[in-house]
Amino acid sequence: MSALVWLGVAILFVIAEMMAGELVLLMLGGGALAAAGVALLDPPLWVEVVVFAVISVLLLVGVRPVAKRHLMSRPRVLTNTEALTGRQALVTEPVDEHDGRVKIGGEVWSARALNPGETLAPGEHVTVVEIDGATAVVWRV
Repeated sequence: MSALVWLGVAILFVIAEMMAGELVLLMLGGGALAAAGVALLDPPLWVEVVVFAVISVLLLVGVRPVAKRHLMSRPRVLTNTEALTGRQALVTEPVDEHDGRVKIGGEVWSARALNPGETLAPGEHVTVVEIDGATAVVWRV
């Protein structure tokens, strides 16, 4: 009977973790799941509680920091506008410090020159330094 109680507690911890997102309740759920497994052997209640506490602490200290670091790390593959920084572009309309157009990988973007007073002529190859909103900031190669 106590195995079902521990299993229910583990499920509640996992459900609560979905709302909290800090990985603490998930680790406690793992401890409750371990206690449910031990409860199948029919030991005294204090043994189940000790197993719950020890496994929960081990998961909190050993697994949670690694899991949190993994979840918080940036993706190794750059996506969206981050992937455009450093790419080559072709000027399609004159680009100055205020306006212009460039083609980056087949798409036409509004652009402006990185250096004030610089004008880039159509046909020149430039490098995308950054994306500022929907405007590519470019620099002459």
